[in-house]
Amino acid sequence: MSQRQSAFSRISNALRGHQEEAALDDGQRALLLIREFEAQGSGWFWQTDRNGCLVYLSRKVADQLDTAEQAAIGSALTDVFQLDAENPDTERTLGFHLTSRTSFAEYSVCAVNGDETRWWSISGRPVFDSVGRFEGFVGNGSDLTEKRRSEAEITRLALFDALTGLANRQRMRLSLDQTLADNKAYRTTTLLLLDLDRFKAVNDTLGHQSGDALLKQVAERLSRIVGDQGLVGRLGGDEFQVILPNEGSQDKISELSRAIISSLSHPYLIDGSRVSIGCSIGAAIAPDDGADSETLTRNADLALYAAKGDGRGVQRFYRPEMLAGAQSRKQLEDHLREALIEDQFHLAYQPVVSTKDAHIVGFEALLRWEHPTRGAISPADFIPIAEDCGLIERIGEWVLRHACAEAARWPGNVRVAVNVSPIQFANPSLPALVASAIANAELPPERLELEITESVFVEDSDAAERMFRNLKALGVRLALDDFGTGYSSLGYLKTAPFDKIKIDQSFVRGAAVPGNRNAAIIRAIVMLAETLGMETTAEGLEVQDEIDLIRDLGCSHIQGYVYGKPMRAAEARRRLEAGAVAQPLGFRVSRSPRVKMLRWARLQVGGEVGDVRIRNISTTGAMIDGIEFPEEAIGSEVLIGLLESRMFPARLRWSADGKAGIEFDEAFDLEWLSPKRPARPLRKTG
Repeated sequence: MSQRQSAFSRISNALRGHQEEAALDDGQRALLLIREFEAQGSGWFWQTDRNGCLVYLSRKVADQLDTAEQAAIGSALTDVFQLDAENPDTERTLGFHLTSRTSFAEYSVCAVNGDETRWWSISGRPVFDSVGRFEGFVGNGSDLTEKRRSEAEITRLALFDALTGLANRQRMRLSLDQTLADNKAYRTTTLLLLDLDRFKAVNDTLGHQSGDALLKQVAERLSRIVGDQGLVGRLGGDEFQVILPNEGSQDKISELSRAIISSLSHPYLIDGSRVSIGCSIGAAIAPDDGADSETLTRNADLALYAAKGDGRGVQRFYRPEMLAGAQSRKQLEDHLREALIEDQFHLAYQPVVSTKDAHIVGFEALLRWEHPTRGAISPADFIPIAEDCGLIERIGEWVLRHACAEAARWPGNVRVAVNVSPIQFANPSLPALVASAIANAELPPERLELEITESVFVEDSDAAERMFRNLKALGVRLALDDFGTGYSSLGYLKTAPFDKIKIDQSFVRGAAVPGNRNAAIIRAIVMLAETLGMETTAEGLEVQDEIDLIRDLGCSHIQGYVYGKPMRAAEARRRLEAGAVAQPLGFRVSRSPRVKMLRWARLQVGGEVGDVRIRNISTTGAMIDGIEFPEEAIGSEVLIGLLESRMFPARLRWSADGKAGIEFDEAFDLEWLSPKRPARPLRKTG
C-alpha cells in the first residue's frame, strides 16, 4: 500500500512539475509577445499604484515623456498626460476616474511637458487584489499622431486653398455664417469681393505656371494689407474675398480698398517678366445689405459688377438699384433666348460710301431687336448681356448667315460688313463658321468684310495671329473697327493683315469746327493706313460740310447718318438697283455740340442787369430766354454770368419769341459747368 502511495506521489509530483513548467513557459512566452508588441507595434501599456503614480510604462513612450527634470515612471498619471482640450472625448477628466476608480476608454491625450506634437489614445481600468483592495490602474494606449496629422491635412485641404494657403470658398462661407450669427442685430460686417483685371491675358500669354505664381504674390500682398483686420480667402480662379468683422464705416472700407487696388496694381516680376494687372472691388455691408451670407455675397457681387462696368480698377458699394438692374438684366436675358427662338431679330444696313464718286460700295450689317411688347431695344442694352450670358456666339452666327444671304442678292460687287465680337474671335471654330456662311449663301469671300475691335489683341497674341491667318486664307476682308478708342497700340498693325481701318466717330464729330484738333488726328491715321496699304472709313458723319473735309483729309470711305440711317434689306437693295449714288442729308454746316440745360444766369446789357434762363449751351454760344430785345440790339455786346463771380463777354446774334442767341467772344469750356467724371468706354451700337 505504501509502495503504491509512494508511486502515486512520485507521479503526482512529476505531473505537477510538468504543469508548473508549462505555466512558466506560457508566462515567458506571453511576456516575450508583449515586449515584441511594445517594441514593434503602435500599442503600449501602463500601470499606476493606488496613488495614481506610474509604476510601469512601455519604454518607447517613456523615452518620449521623460524630461531632464523628471522621469515619467514615478510621476502621477495626470502630471504626465492631459486631455485634448480642443477635441475632448468626454466631459470627465483623468483625475475624476482615478479618484472614483472607474474605467475609461480611448481618451485622446498629449504630453503635459513633453513633445505636444504627439498624441495618444489611452484606456484604463482599476485593479483589485483577491480580497478587494484597490491596487491601482492598468491600461493600454496607441499612437494617434499620424492619424491626427492625416486628419489635419484633410481639414486643411477642405478649408484652405492649396495654391495660396488662404482660406477657400468653404471656409469663407463658414466663417461668414459664423460672423453674421455672432454679430446679428448689433454689429456690422463688411464683405469685399475682388476680381483681378487682365489676369486671363497673363495666364494665356505666360502660361498657367506663371499665372499660379502671380496668384501667390497677389495672396501675399492682400494678406499683408488686410492683416488682422479680417479674413482673406480665395474663391477660385482670380477671385478673392475679404471678411471684415465689426466694420461698417464706408470711409475706412474705401481707404482699405484703395490700398488694396494700389498694391495689387504695382508690377510683379514673374520668371523674369514684368507683369502688371489691376483689381476691381465690390463691397456689401451687413446687416443693411444682407443679414445672411447668401444675400450679402450676392449684393457684393452686384457691386463688383458695377465696379467692372465703371472701367475697372475701382471699388463700389452695393446700392439697392443694382439689384433692380440685375433683375432687369436677367429678364432681358430670358427675352433674348426667346428672341432667338421666335425670330425677333432683323438686320439694318448702313451705307458705306466712296469719297471718290459718292457711290455706295458696301453696307454694314447692324443687329436690331424688335420686342413684341417692349418695342425696339437698343443694342447697347442687349449686346453686353448677350456677351455675359454666353448668347453672343449664337447671335453672331445668326447675323453672319443672314448678312451673307442678303448680300448675295445685291447687284455688283457691293460688300457687306459684319461685326465680330472678341468672344467669337477667340473661338477656333470661327473660320469654319465663316466658310460655311459664305458657301451656303454662294457669296464671293471678298465681298464679306469682318470688323474686329482692338480688344482682341489683349488676349493670346499667338492665337490671334493664327486666327488672322485662317480668316485671310478664306479670302474675306478684315477691318479694324473703332480705331483709336481701345488699347492704342500700333504694334499689332505690323502683323495683323487688315484691309481697312475704321476711324471712330469720336474723332470725326466736330472735326470741321474751327480750332478742333480732330482733323489733324484723322490726317495722321490716313497717312498711317496708306503707308500700310489699307483703306480708311470715317464713321459717324452727320453734317454735310464734314464730307468735303473727310475727302480732303484723304479718307477713302464715309459712313454715317449724313447718307441716311440704317435701312432694311429690301430698301438697301432698291438703293443699289437705283444706281447706288448716295445723296447727303441733314445739316449743311457744322456747329458746336449743344448741351441742353435749364439754369439761371445774370445778364448785363449796357448798364442794365437782369436774370435770364439758359436753354442750351455750346463752346461757342448759348440760347437764353426770359428777356425781350429790340431789333436794334442785335450785335450788341453783353456780359453773362456762366460761373459764380465770373462774367463772360458775348454778342447778341438773334432774338425772337422771347428767346435769344448769344455768341461768346472766346471758346467756353463746358467742363467748367460740372465736376469732371472719368471717361467710360462706349460700345458700338451702329
